[in-house]
Amino acid sequence: MLRSRRLRWRSTIAAWTPDKDIAISPTIHQRCFHHDFREAASRCPICRRYFCRECVTEHEDRVICSECLKSLTAAKSTRGRGARRVLPIVLAGVGLMIAWLWFYAIGRTLLLIPASVHDGTVWKAK
Repeated sequence: MLRSRRLRWRSTIAAWTPDKDIAISPTIHQRCFHHDFREAASRCPICRRYFCRECVTEHEDRVICSECLKSLTAAKSTRGRGARRVLPIVLAGVGLMIAWLWFYAIGRTLLLIPASVHDGTVWKAK
């Protein structure tokens, strides 16, 4: 019974040691995808390939390979392109509206001043 259980474990991802009941990570038996002579240090969670320490990087608390990192950053940069192009135009339009309202308010205030002030008749003695 114990022998059949060990053989069953060997066929799965985790290798079962024949002497002890300890599961060994399959990473130590793997080689780097890019460098055949190096042991694998980690496995990319996206593409599921094994890589050495030089071929992986940490991104958002995950260790991923460079190809997957490129695809993730390319997908993020294409998501916000439309808003980034429209936002400066909208902000410029809002700025022009604020400037127009400011000068309109100043003009209306100046129109409230009586014409006699402009003619200089207010300052003449009666």
